[in-house]
Amino acid sequence: MESIDHRSDIRSHFIAASPSTVFAAMNSPDRVARWWGPDGFSSTMHVFDFQPGGSWVLTMHAPDGADYPNESQFARIVPDELWEIEHLNGHHFTLTQELKPSGEGTEVCWRKTFETVAHYQGLATFVASANQQNLERLAAEVLR
Repeated sequence: MESIDHRSDIRSHFIAASPSTVFAAMNSPDRVARWWGPDGFSSTMHVFDFQPGGSWVLTMHAPDGADYPNESQFARIVPDELWEIEHLNGHHFTLTQELKPSGEGTEVCWRKTFETVAHYQGLATFVASANQQNLERLAAEVLR
């Protein structure tokens, strides 16, 4: 298998809130719907079974009116520390978000890992921008 570092988008974002406060914005379907996706996107939640093995089904709505159905499964959840999904349809990837206490807040470490380097490289520019926007939207939701 190819190195995880070569097939992943890895980034982090500081949020001036405790890990438990950040996690609260990650485990509520209403709150996730407000921050999930790149800028300009909205989400309609259909299923949000927030437990290991639970399903997460949503439709992302792009600013141009296009709809993108998404289906994922929660792989690992450690309250106030970690949230991981396996994205099952379309582009297959694993997304891990770790919450690390940092000074007066939390460092959110985000890693989206694809199955192959080639798959990741074909999406790398879009993924980098979208992931950064997602983290910024999460921060805005936490601090609202």
